[in-house]
Amino acid sequence: MSAAPSDAAPAEKKDFIRQIVREDLASGKHAAIRTRFPPEPNGYLHIGHAKAICLDFGIAAEFAGLCNLRLDDTNPAKEDPEFVRAIQDDVHWLGFEWAQLRHASDYFEVYYLAAEKLIRDGHAFVCDLSAEQVREYRGSLTEPGRDSPFRTRGIEENLDLFRRMRAGEFPDGACTLRAKIDMSSGNINLRDPALYRIKHVEHQNTGNAWPIYPMYDFAHSLGDAIEGITHSLCTLEFEDHRPLYDWCVDNVDLAGHPELLQPLLAKGLPKEATKPRQIEFSRLNINYTVMSKRKLTQLVAEQLVDGWDDPRMYTLQGLRRRGYTPASLRLLVDRVGISKQNSVIDFSVLEGCLRDDLDATAPRRMAVIDPLKLVLTNLADDHAELLTFSNHPKDESAGTRQVPFSRSLWIDREDFAEVPPKGWKRLVPGGEVRLRGAGIIKCDEVIKDADGRITELHGTLDPDSRPGMEGANRKIKGTIHWVSAAHAVEAEIRLYDRLFSVEKPDDESDGKTYRDYLNPDSRRSVRGYVEPAAAQATPEQSFQFERTGYFVADRRDHSATTPVFNRSVTLRDTWAK
Repeated sequence: MSAAPSDAAPAEKKDFIRQIVREDLASGKHAAIRTRFPPEPNGYLHIGHAKAICLDFGIAAEFAGLCNLRLDDTNPAKEDPEFVRAIQDDVHWLGFEWAQLRHASDYFEVYYLAAEKLIRDGHAFVCDLSAEQVREYRGSLTEPGRDSPFRTRGIEENLDLFRRMRAGEFPDGACTLRAKIDMSSGNINLRDPALYRIKHVEHQNTGNAWPIYPMYDFAHSLGDAIEGITHSLCTLEFEDHRPLYDWCVDNVDLAGHPELLQPLLAKGLPKEATKPRQIEFSRLNINYTVMSKRKLTQLVAEQLVDGWDDPRMYTLQGLRRRGYTPASLRLLVDRVGISKQNSVIDFSVLEGCLRDDLDATAPRRMAVIDPLKLVLTNLADDHAELLTFSNHPKDESAGTRQVPFSRSLWIDREDFAEVPPKGWKRLVPGGEVRLRGAGIIKCDEVIKDADGRITELHGTLDPDSRPGMEGANRKIKGTIHWVSAAHAVEAEIRLYDRLFSVEKPDDESDGKTYRDYLNPDSRRSVRGYVEPAAAQATPEQSFQFERTGYFVADRRDHSATTPVFNRSVTLRDTWAK
């Protein structure tokens, strides 16, 4: 097959992040580039994560660097091994391989020792305020916060209390370890943020060894430093967190205190530390979608969709089952680009990337979605022949296939009109149309049932219009596809569309929620017929069903004897204004 658009030799990318990397390499600041992709395993990855994955792994590959996959497993109450497996599967499916698989939990001992160092240095204290009281003391965007009454505790008392937290003496929420920074800072993230909280929850990797867990900002920044990450890439919502990120890295100073890294030796992990640089970029926003993990979880929990891999979901598992390809998502990321400006991408851009990829790579097959029988009365009852069709009109190397042709055919009901509208170019009573690759036929008779529904058409095939005959090139306005009724394989064809019917399903300004905007036509299942070569597809194999759209053999339910195809995308944008 011909190469996908995204596989062509790419031009040098010149976004601001890559420019920073080039400058850092040229100046000698870094001898090699290291990045990481650090998802929390509390749900399935969605299309927004595809941008981060392509950027983190892509930049490492472009500059001969390394990228780690680090699972941010610091909140065990919401995490599950199922999500861990799915994350690894998604990264591999997109075409990337990590240098090392790490977990934040690999570093729990280091984080704990770092916290004790901050206490000894007078930079952290144990606070007994409740969560509600902490919010009251924090102040607002226009008013400074107030110091906790426990902020002046002595170093030894703080160490004792923190060690007792570690020993499991206190219940959940009894106290926290907080950084001692600046309660009057204009950046609320610096108003003595929590570094550790108590959670008596079993962890998927460490079991019940830890009744306390580090907060995201603390664990994330030190995890980057531990792994020698040079460029820590994250989305714009973390821009306000960058001062805290730098504060943690600078005040713990792992590079200057290698003794804090000793626990890594017992795990066989490299003992290294650098000062990483956090760089923010705009996240991938697409209209007609919701990408909140909370809302995606609710869709699944409330059975508004058929699971995390429902082809209408915007999870990578769902998109994959829908028939989206890794190349199409990489192409999307390239087209959207990297910037500091938040914007919303139209859903048609996503669909266009898939069309462009599948147009170049997907073999062609014939399938009938809404079958109407056509009997060619001038052919013998037992007429059967094989016609040769190209597998791909733009790629001779794709070869050919044999398609059976017989007296009785299935055509799509929408290709016949008893009373045609203006400009109609398909079949009408008494009219002619070209059967794709077979010749020109004329409709002679329309058969109806007692209710007046058309059940069958009778027609004749012009023998002089057959392939290779003198009349084969006779001009006819319309061409339709077909499958042989005697040879076709019945298939379930699932017609998927956008899950939401409005551009901004997250907009709740009118009192409605995203549930109110679910598209009732987002999934239809019909029984149709496919040519035998399509039925032999392997799960996840994509085709263009000629004149209909792009379809994929369902990765779960499809088999050669009971074919199931999901519509990936229509041939044209049916949502265009």
